[in-house]
Amino acid sequence: MPVEFLGIGATNNGSETDPRTGPAFDKDYTLALAKAHEDTGWDRVLTAYGSGSPDPAQAAALIACNTERLQLLLAHRPNVSYPTFAAKTVATLDQISDGRLTLHVITGGNDHEQQREGDILPKDQRYARTREAIEIYKLAWTSREPFDFHGEHYSFDDFVLDVEPAQKPRPKISFGGSSPAAYRVGAEEADIYALWGEPLAGTAEQIATITDLARAAGRPAPQFQVAFRPILGRTEEEAWEKAYATVARIQDRTKGGTAQLTRRHKLTDPENAGSQRLLAVAAQGERHDRALWTVTAQATGGAGNSTALVGTPETVAAALMDYYDLGVRILSARGYALLEDAKEFGREVIPLVRQEVARRDAAHSAVPT
Repeated sequence: MPVEFLGIGATNNGSETDPRTGPAFDKDYTLALAKAHEDTGWDRVLTAYGSGSPDPAQAAALIACNTERLQLLLAHRPNVSYPTFAAKTVATLDQISDGRLTLHVITGGNDHEQQREGDILPKDQRYARTREAIEIYKLAWTSREPFDFHGEHYSFDDFVLDVEPAQKPRPKISFGGSSPAAYRVGAEEADIYALWGEPLAGTAEQIATITDLARAAGRPAPQFQVAFRPILGRTEEEAWEKAYATVARIQDRTKGGTAQLTRRHKLTDPENAGSQRLLAVAAQGERHDRALWTVTAQATGGAGNSTALVGTPETVAAALMDYYDLGVRILSARGYALLEDAKEFGREVIPLVRQEVARRDAAHSAVPT
């Protein structure tokens, strides 16, 4: 079955190891990074969301207008705009990109970060609001006649979009979260479920939970996506030297764990379940399975995509195939030197994974039924 690769559509060159050297929205860098992904075999890039960050929808439009094949994953928080407006934005962007857009809906796991943009709802109510927003997006993208909606968080009458998405019946919805409330909403509403890079056993457990909830709702399970921070070397020794040097740079920037890297994530006591899970895994040990390394997650407080896969391209490709064997079909990866690492991963790892998937597919097709 096909495998897809998701990279980062960052708008500047800053990362956990190095502060950015230019503005928050560096147009030239944004395009150079996107084109590097397109040229080295990646399928899509994420334009991420932060309360004070550049608008990811406009970054996505810029990328769409300057690439031909690269797909776009647009991050969006439902609290920042009314669902009818968000549906209009996505439909327009889908037309601009000729059907290359997927919407990644972020409920928000940090109360303080949400409150920066006026969102005072407690977490469980945020998930209820997210469910309503997703329902409205789907109706807006597929309804050609005016419709009404009256829910707990949104209420309106006689709405219909004049602009239709390029994709039929609609763009896909991506979703993430590691709490029971998140599992339920994502299982029942999402087309893609995004997980952070945990050990194989924990990932399998999450996939089973979400699959069971989807089945109970009478729908197929979403596609599964898992995210990692690959650290590559020509030899295993070189890769591990690079890994420890990477953590040293992170610790230098955080002043030994006392200074936050971004306004979005605390280095201790994270509120969201996903970060709590990553830190719990880190507490169990540094290395897991074939190549998973948790020290990068520990050094950043379990902030988002933060667990590493360390090794040669062959080792990292084999580790990714272990997740493929669990049913993961979208592999998300992002290095620390964003541009250089995207090129290296695209050249060295993506072809190995695609070749192995193709080999297995051919072997499966050759087996008599």
